[in-house]
Amino acid sequence: MRALRWHGRGDLRLDEVPEPPEPGPGEALVAVAYAGICGTDLHEHTHGPNLIREKPHPLTGFSPPVTLGHEFSGRVVALGSPVPGIEPGTRVAVDPCLRCGSCRWCRHGEYHICAKGGSVGLASPGAFAPLVTVPTYGLVPVPDGVSDELAALAEPLAVGLHAVRRAGVRPGDNVLLLGAGPIGVAVLMALELAGAAGIYVSEPVPDRAKRAAELGATEVYDPAVTDVRREVFLRTGRIGPDVVVEATGRPELVELAVSAVRRGGRVVLAGISGGAASLPLKQIVPFERTVLGTLGYNFDIPRVLDLVAAARFDPTPLLTGVYPLARGLDAFHDLASGSHLKILLDPEEH
Repeated sequence: MRALRWHGRGDLRLDEVPEPPEPGPGEALVAVAYAGICGTDLHEHTHGPNLIREKPHPLTGFSPPVTLGHEFSGRVVALGSPVPGIEPGTRVAVDPCLRCGSCRWCRHGEYHICAKGGSVGLASPGAFAPLVTVPTYGLVPVPDGVSDELAALAEPLAVGLHAVRRAGVRPGDNVLLLGAGPIGVAVLMALELAGAAGIYVSEPVPDRAKRAAELGATEVYDPAVTDVRREVFLRTGRIGPDVVVEATGRPELVELAVSAVRRGGRVVLAGISGGAASLPLKQIVPFERTVLGTLGYNFDIPRVLDLVAAARFDPTPLLTGVYPLARGLDAFHDLASGSHLKILLDPEEH
């Protein structure tokens, strides 16, 4: 079968690889329906390795080249051991977080920050291929009425939902969102679900700014021409936003996030970067501001699928393109150009 594999920075190849073997105990073989290209995949391609380990991963023992792809939906082909409520043919989305199950964090339900953790598609072969082997603990049945395309978007939406849960956003809160890329849009949608009264978005890319406005942002600012901190301060009655979510991973925006949030407010850092950020302590301690990190999701993918099934969450605005796997390199190029928000790859031959 063909698989889109990461061999190194700037080196993606559509390779011929063997089909996975029959799954062992605790494993499932899944036929991929759709797989989304994540910003993490793009970053690994353009300036990795970041999360990919060049030496054998401590949990999986796997090392590159690696088939990318951790946002996906599909159908179970085979199970290595029984799973209640799941059988061959069941439609699933997959929580790709790999976990040891025995560390302090796993034992306390915080599997997404497992001491040895990794991800399908980074620490083991992923879903940019027709077939993928995953741990059965990651299988999430897709409710009837939720399409395979929308199910493949559950993972990035779960990132946004988890960030808003970490932020403790309450109905009536005012929120400043820095960045309206894929994660920013997912955060924006989750903020509306949480009942935020004012959602102020800082986004310099015109297409993304327009999309944020269409999705219900209260105001969208171009930081190149607007003093975003001042404008939001004035719009919130000279108090400042209750929460600031930084969704770009740009280190220079961390200081803005801290200085913009109100006294006693919360800053949530959702973007990942290899750069160093400056934390202005005089802006944190005297005003009792809280700075939090947020990573991925923690039992949030089932929540997203239930919300989509109940028509409370509509992932459609995230999806801007579907490419066949054979055009995977083109998809990466187009995503990097900024002309798309989220692209799904279809592994079926056309």
